[in-house]
Amino acid sequence: MRFGLRARVTAAVVLVTTTATAVMAFSAAKIQEDDALDRFTAAAKTSFGAMFGQAWPHLQQFMAGDPPALDLFSQGMDTAAADWMLVTSYPQLTNDDFKAPEGPPEIVRSSSFSLDWTTGARNANPPDRRAALESVKDVVLLRTSGPGNLLSTTTTDPVTGRKLLVVSANFVAYWVVQFFDLTTFEQDLAAQRWKLAYLALGVTVLGVAAAVFAAGRIRRPVLRVASAARDLGDGAFDVRVPVKGRDELADLAGAFNTMADRVGAAIEELRAKDRQQQRFVADVAHDLRTPLASMVATVDTLDDASPEIRTRATELLGTQARRLARLVEDLMEISRFDAGSADLRPELVDLPALVEDAIEVSVPGTPVQVTSTGDTTVSADPRRVHTIVCNLLVNAERYGRTPITVSLDGLADTVTIRVTDSGPGVPEELRPILFDRFVRGDHARQATEGSGLGLSIARENALIHGGEITVHNDRGAVFTVRLPRESPA
Repeated sequence: MRFGLRARVTAAVVLVTTTATAVMAFSAAKIQEDDALDRFTAAAKTSFGAMFGQAWPHLQQFMAGDPPALDLFSQGMDTAAADWMLVTSYPQLTNDDFKAPEGPPEIVRSSSFSLDWTTGARNANPPDRRAALESVKDVVLLRTSGPGNLLSTTTTDPVTGRKLLVVSANFVAYWVVQFFDLTTFEQDLAAQRWKLAYLALGVTVLGVAAAVFAAGRIRRPVLRVASAARDLGDGAFDVRVPVKGRDELADLAGAFNTMADRVGAAIEELRAKDRQQQRFVADVAHDLRTPLASMVATVDTLDDASPEIRTRATELLGTQARRLARLVEDLMEISRFDAGSADLRPELVDLPALVEDAIEVSVPGTPVQVTSTGDTTVSADPRRVHTIVCNLLVNAERYGRTPITVSLDGLADTVTIRVTDSGPGVPEELRPILFDRFVRGDHARQATEGSGLGLSIARENALIHGGEITVHNDRGAVFTVRLPRESPA
């Protein structure tokens, strides 16, 4: 059987409340009982000591050889107390002042009546306390230093089953023992225990009510989070949970909202990636179809007998094949970036020499002015930096106008490469998406051989170095590449 959060919280609070109440009630009852018994014993000893102090001179006279004095002692004891005994054991005299009686105790005299503790009336037939005395003789029938040193203990009378307090005083070979019935005392303690039990029960009931209330307060925000989680799972990525207070439940709600924000952002990013992927596939299909269609049409002209036509067809096939090869290479490079498998092999690079080589490779014959200031040596992957510069130079030549300027600026922590052309600049509507894949102007798609991947590859190469690439217009398009002087390993 499964229990819900509310039932478990309620059960936990009730268990803790009940246990704590029971322990406190038991401890309070025990402490109260021990304290009450101590006070009762102290009062009994005081009463017994005063009574014995009045009667023991007659006991002295009896021991001195005056038998009638024993009757006077008994009368004095009957007047002051009930349930008493005068006991002797005829011990063998030794040097041990605190020696227990040897042999069974002999009762010399005992009370002639008993007292009914429930009504206070005298009973002419006193109970036989010999069995009760026998059960505690090793405690109360010990020799003490004198009549003023009283001994006491509690026992249960084997005959009546009543609990008794036994107090004794020793005089030479005699003991005076008094029995105090604890029945009324026990009844009072039992009544007190019931009061504590009722109090504990009341506290438990209040604890149950408080537990149910607290469980409801705890359960509601948890249910809100659970409901929001279900809505989030169903696609409601804008669902949020109100955060109230500063406790753990508020932390739970805040954590859920953070998770929902991240999930929503991740889903939106995935959707954007999906749209980009669809556009990517469409653009790839378009860019592959154009050279392939041209190649198919050119192949059909190879059957012509004219040498001029065959020569022209061969040139077109070569051009389209090279264009197709460049497109495939660019697509492979993009796929490596997407898969996170693009490797970085940094080494010390002299940027002016690298730029000069890139000019010769990418735009031979085009006038390009190169300027350099500061320390332009950087730790980077020369192949990838070379690709960045080549792509920017080709872009400047195709979409801008000469003269083209490359400025190198070495700062403390970064090195800047700035490629500037003298063309019309980048249209405002293209700037936000200029570094996306297959982004080209409408005229560029038809008039150039570019694949629309050059700037995207340049940006990825800058990012893999921990740098960035930006663009703005200043009497032409200005592309700025910032690379850290130490690339990540």
